[in-house]
Amino acid sequence: MPYKEPKVDKIQYSISEVAAMFGENISTIRYWSDRFEGIINPLRNGKGNRIFTPKDLDTFKIIYHLVKTDKMTIDGAKQRIIDNRDGELRKAEIINRLETVMTELLEIKNSI
Repeated sequence: MPYKEPKVDKIQYSISEVAAMFGENISTIRYWSDRFEGIINPLRNGKGNRIFTPKDLDTFKIIYHLVKTDKMTIDGAKQRIIDNRDGELRKAEIINRLETVMTELLEIKNSI
């Protein structure tokens, strides 16, 4: 999972910041935001741009994992989040941590 933790925890994130965190196009984040309406509820600024909260980021982590890693359909991922959001979030966070550890171990191995 290419999710990159933000360097500074913020209260709100722009769509371009979210796209960069997940290594996705802005159009993909916009699509997911539209398809997961009711689960992701972005705020809008004066220009109508989407502003996402840390809770939305957690939901994007789940979506990314289900759609990109588990290869689920959008509708299947949406139902899984509705049924067990907390469990899916824990699973996505564990996988992200394991991938980070694996990357660090490979870096150590290559430096030896």
